[in-house]
Amino acid sequence: MHASRWTRRDLLKVLGLGAAGALIPGCNGSSRATAQSIKRPNIILIMSDDMGFSDIGCYGGEIATPNLDRLAANGLRFTQFYNTARCCPTRASLLTGLYPHQAGIGHMVDDKGYPAYRGDLNDQCVTIAEVLKPVGYRTYMTGKWHVTRHIAKDGPKHNWPLQRGFERFYGTIIGAGSFYDPMGLCRDNTFITPQNDPEYKPETYYYTHAISDNACRYLREHYSQSPDKPFFLYMAYTTAHWPMHALEEDIAKYKGKYDQGYEPVRTARLERLRKMGLIRPDWELSPQAGDWAKTKHKAWESRCMEVYAAMIDAMDQGIGRVVAELKRQGTFNDTLILFLQDNGGCAEAMGRAANVNQKWVDEFENPGPLGPNDLQPKHTPPMRTRDGRAVRGGPTVMPGPADTYIGYGQNWANVSNTPFREYKHWVHEGGISTPLICHWPAGIKSRGGLCHDPGHVIDVMATCVEIAGAVYPTERQGRKILPEEGVSLAPVFRGEALRDRPIFWEHEGNRAVRQGKWKLVSKHPGGWELYDIDADRTEMHDLAAKNADKVQELKTLWEAWAQRCGVQPWPVKKREPGA
Repeated sequence: MHASRWTRRDLLKVLGLGAAGALIPGCNGSSRATAQSIKRPNIILIMSDDMGFSDIGCYGGEIATPNLDRLAANGLRFTQFYNTARCCPTRASLLTGLYPHQAGIGHMVDDKGYPAYRGDLNDQCVTIAEVLKPVGYRTYMTGKWHVTRHIAKDGPKHNWPLQRGFERFYGTIIGAGSFYDPMGLCRDNTFITPQNDPEYKPETYYYTHAISDNACRYLREHYSQSPDKPFFLYMAYTTAHWPMHALEEDIAKYKGKYDQGYEPVRTARLERLRKMGLIRPDWELSPQAGDWAKTKHKAWESRCMEVYAAMIDAMDQGIGRVVAELKRQGTFNDTLILFLQDNGGCAEAMGRAANVNQKWVDEFENPGPLGPNDLQPKHTPPMRTRDGRAVRGGPTVMPGPADTYIGYGQNWANVSNTPFREYKHWVHEGGISTPLICHWPAGIKSRGGLCHDPGHVIDVMATCVEIAGAVYPTERQGRKILPEEGVSLAPVFRGEALRDRPIFWEHEGNRAVRQGKWKLVSKHPGGWELYDIDADRTEMHDLAAKNADKVQELKTLWEAWAQRCGVQPWPVKKREPGA
């Protein structure tokens, strides 16, 4: 239990019940509040995929995100909130309040034979849903799961959403795929296709809209069936992970917006970030990736970013529909909404090679259409569209439609991560920095304020536990679990400072520890670098040579953490059973 935990008096006050509590008639004529009488807040946790620090409007971006911007303007933004640099490790930490290695997902969802690298949530952790259900929460999820290696139709499901605390689930078990025909699409515990789902039949199927629409559906069902109970809703978008898929009406909004190339967009974002107070004006801009003047396929590059922007625009539209549903129900003020991202902008070159188009066409040409009950057999890339067209890539193919499969590339990822260095996978600031928007009219004092205290995705569990009046357990199904690693963000909601503590990272040998203003970081296989984050968060001036004692101090901290969490040297060689 953290020293900063809310008392019952604090919770009652936030919920408008007064310091003395709600009045409940007693047999002796006195009035006293009970834990059962407290109306706990609803919680909506929204996570986007493969987006950079400065993409959305309220974090300096030019992409239209009016719904997120309104939440920020009437809530609280963190300027130094962190993820774990990659999709499934971040999701494991977010859901469990542990570092990813502790939850069994130290890398991705492949089994390397070590406890920290099994690619599957282990039995030493619990999810937020599992913690909130015992105190009366209904639990729902839409979107990307990606914390189990068991994705076969007839395989084990012990780590699927319904087996990990959620009552309803609509989304994908795997990590990425077509937005028009996602592989691994499920409703509850059953694989489905966009064509045979009996509960959702839009005129045009688009996964981002499906995540939003099914979230609204669960909210309506909740309001109808359990209006007296709070809910926890986890919305995990695949926006804006490759492939660059978006509807033409959304792409059209951004036509020509990126024709001037990378640098003008970065410069404009930098200035907006400074004006918003999200970064210090004296921090230098990290180096530019790519030279627009030397770019061969300018129209294609512009189109990639247009589609990327349209994907984020579509997500924001869906968040707006969720907000509208809360307002219709009269529960908006009593709902904590958190928005964040799983890693920085993605520099992966999916579908960008000059020869990839012919390669894929040769492999998948004329494979035939899929029937309404046929599951998509492949995800990266799909073997075919549902109507039987071969999937294409490369710089002669304009992204957006269902028969394309292309990422936006390193240069645009550098724009997304303005003003920071590096990308998804790495633990310099560009790989691990995420927006965090917190909105809760009944419980957050701030209206448009900023929090500059460092936070981490492991803190979300502790926050939910505290504001829900729940108790983090010591065991699950008779097995002892690890204690939560994070600290509650609730003090910040009250206008107080967040407790300082060291924060750690490791992914694919990339390592870091942050304590106070100091950050020790290494890009595998290189050595340690040291930065004063207060003065130089863009990590332009390595101070390791001048501060050997501080390097050793932080290195010792990191090594102790790595040993405690089961971190293995990279690359991790698969351990055979019994070894």
